[in-house]
Amino acid sequence: MRHFLYAALLCWFAVPVAAQTKLNPRLKHELDSIYEVDQRYRAMLFEPRLTRNPDSLATALGVSKEALNATIINRMQSADAANMERMHAILKQYGYPGKSLVGAPTNDAAWHVIQHNPATISTYLPLVKVAAEKGEIPFTRYAMMLDRHLMDGGKEQLYGTQVTSYNGKPPFVWPIQNPAQVNQRRKQAGFSDTVEKYVTRFGVTYRVITLEEVEKMPKQ
Repeated sequence: MRHFLYAALLCWFAVPVAAQTKLNPRLKHELDSIYEVDQRYRAMLFEPRLTRNPDSLATALGVSKEALNATIINRMQSADAANMERMHAILKQYGYPGKSLVGAPTNDAAWHVIQHNPATISTYLPLVKVAAEKGEIPFTRYAMMLDRHLMDGGKEQLYGTQVTSYNGKPPFVWPIQNPAQVNQRRKQAGFSDTVEKYVTRFGVTYRVITLEEVEKMPKQ
């Protein structure tokens, strides 16, 4: 499941971020459309209303039931790549499109696109951090992206937001730096639940795992 300048980037993005003074209806509409595409195939994979009717879904997509999951994943990946191509231009022109520019919840759209294109996270994480510190996006969004970045780099996460698995084995919470303090950090970041409660949504029971344990896990 794992897939994987600061100063220069901040200088590049500083003017657009500061220029967000009023809503941009056209950009809001475009980002709403991009978000709809971002979520379309994920709903087919995870939304019970859709997943309980695989035959109907396969017919709608024009594929066999056996090819359904592979088709959805392939189309999702293609959509993610297309969304990111457009998002590069939007981020360059406007900086992070936060709530001052596009309102809420549209201010989440760019975050989803970046988060679903892991190779771009290291590029845009400084921009997301600035937006979060300015209140243009919830700080929890930056925390989740930072955790993803740390996990993809083989480092301990800070907020316990990332769950992964290897070789079809049960998922686990990626190692956390100073795990005894994770719930305090989560509260400070704006999360409303503990890591123990949060990970139950993934069907995971939280337990502390170290990077050394992860290193010993079979990856294939």
